[in-house]
Amino acid sequence: MRVAVVSDTHLPRGARRLPEACLARLRAADLILHGGDVVAGSALDELRALGPPVEAVCGNMDDAELQRTLPVERVVEVGEARIGMLHIPGPAAGREARLAARFPDCHALVYGHTHIPQVERFQHLWILNPGSPTHTMLVLEIRGARIVPELVTLAG
Repeated sequence: MRVAVVSDTHLPRGARRLPEACLARLRAADLILHGGDVVAGSALDELRALGPPVEAVCGNMDDAELQRTLPVERVVEVGEARIGMLHIPGPAAGREARLAARFPDCHALVYGHTHIPQVERFQHLWILNPGSPTHTMLVLEIRGARIVPELVTLAG
């Protein structure tokens, strides 16, 4: 299964749009994960219109509608893999250990907020931040419980 991961889309914002390279990978995925700060329900609707199912968490910049409808934290099951999701991971110092303790039954944790990409294995857990979708995103290949993450650099 192929999972496309974005976060911090911050849309709509003037004429700003997601790069076509990002949109192509989102359309080609079996599932889209959004790590928060979609910002508006209309932008989430646009992501859902791309085709694959979308799972998202609420971010600190999301409007009142998204704050009511999206969870702050969730676990998504993809095949045999369990992927935890939240937007704000807390302070950088000790982050990986805190997240591993918070999601002990997960194989990966997707977060956003920092706009800084991270693909790091810590103990049992992949710690994953797709960065900002104007520059980077993640694509996960999942077979059973095995996750192979790829950080994709986007032009534009």
